[in-house]
Amino acid sequence: MGMPEEIGIVDTMIAFPATDFSQYDFIRAQLKDGSTDMDFPVEYMFKNVPKELYGNKDPISVTLHEMDRFGIEVGLIGVGGDVSRRALEDHSDRFVGQGSVDPNKGMEGVRSMVRQYEEFGVRSFGAFNAGFNPQVAIDDAKMYPIYAKCVELDVPIFSCAGVPGPRFPMWPQAVDRIDNVMYDFPELVFVTRHGCEPWEDLAVKLMLKWPNLYYSTSAFAPKYYPKAIIDYANTRGADKVIYAGYFPIGLSLERIMTDMQDVSFKDDVWPKFLSENARKVLKIGNP
Repeated sequence: MGMPEEIGIVDTMIAFPATDFSQYDFIRAQLKDGSTDMDFPVEYMFKNVPKELYGNKDPISVTLHEMDRFGIEVGLIGVGGDVSRRALEDHSDRFVGQGSVDPNKGMEGVRSMVRQYEEFGVRSFGAFNAGFNPQVAIDDAKMYPIYAKCVELDVPIFSCAGVPGPRFPMWPQAVDRIDNVMYDFPELVFVTRHGCEPWEDLAVKLMLKWPNLYYSTSAFAPKYYPKAIIDYANTRGADKVIYAGYFPIGLSLERIMTDMQDVSFKDDVWPKFLSENARKVLKIGNP
């Protein structure tokens, strides 16, 4: 069966069209090749990035319009910037916040997590270990206060894992590093982002091993969802795989949802993948 309708989708990675592409300056600062000249530093990986939406005077309406077109009930958004904060205030029924972390800031970074939690009611935090400057491995000691605070606040962390798209070193995001973290923090809810490639088979093994480890499909058009992940969702992992898009960063929702029709999930997997698993992890009520 193809993707069903009327599920009330939760998109665990969605955003708003920015004014320009300066949001990627933190990535450009670490690059050493010609990709610094790209508007979107991983544009070499994506076709038809929806750049035409950038610079819109009402970015919240743009995203809400696309969400409504494709049945997305709730979107997980970063809390950085005035647009996101306004969206959380004006559309609290449609958006939930995700905080940011920076292991290079030590205890000031931990205090920032608490401020984001108290001010915005964030339901999770996001980490991009290859993108920290300097880079910090998933299992580095600098990350451990962050994981401990997530456990204390009872919120998950969504962490990029696998080879990063930007052209800088991949070592911080090797999937085997997650094993150490889950051993040391069995209460931590850890959700991978951006594919885990080329270690998606290992990601499946680790999800079988660790009850609080999940996988989200961010930054992948459904056409390219790894076979190991689809097979896992259709067997023992129906409760572990979570939908995440990449709008408007690199993919349009039209591209994502058009491709989604051909994904071979079993009938009982679809509602878990598109909604129920995310609602459980983020503690969002059912529609």
